[in-house]
Amino acid sequence: QVQLVESGGGLVQAGGSLRLSCAASGRTSSTYPMAWFRQAPGKEREFVAAINWAVGSTNYLDSVKGRFAISRDNAKNTVYLQMNSLNPEDTALYYCAQKSTPWGRITRDRYDYDTWGQGTQVTVSS
Repeated sequence: QVQLVESGGGLVQAGGSLRLSCAASGRTSSTYPMAWFRQAPGKEREFVAAINWAVGSTNYLDSVKGRFAISRDNAKNTVYLQMNSLNPEDTALYYCAQKSTPWGRITRDRYDYDTWGQGTQVTVSS
């Protein structure tokens, strides 16, 4: 079993920054692709960013490219999402997720990820 716990959300003004953390415990390893998704009220959960540390690849939603950066600290079993130049459209509940199979390529489909955290709220005021 793998447990994911997100933290770092909060209220920030437009143009500000936040860093989200996702701490993994249990049966996990750096070979599993990890991703961040977000869900705003009344909207579908959408892919934000993912990392496959084992092969050195990352992938981003177009609207966050250049503003967000995903990284991983294997010593701490933690994945981060650095978010800069935030705008009100980034307001959502942010979830961390682990892909169901190791070594696989990064995907944006939420159904390819079978372990989820509880989410951390990010609110950006204008």
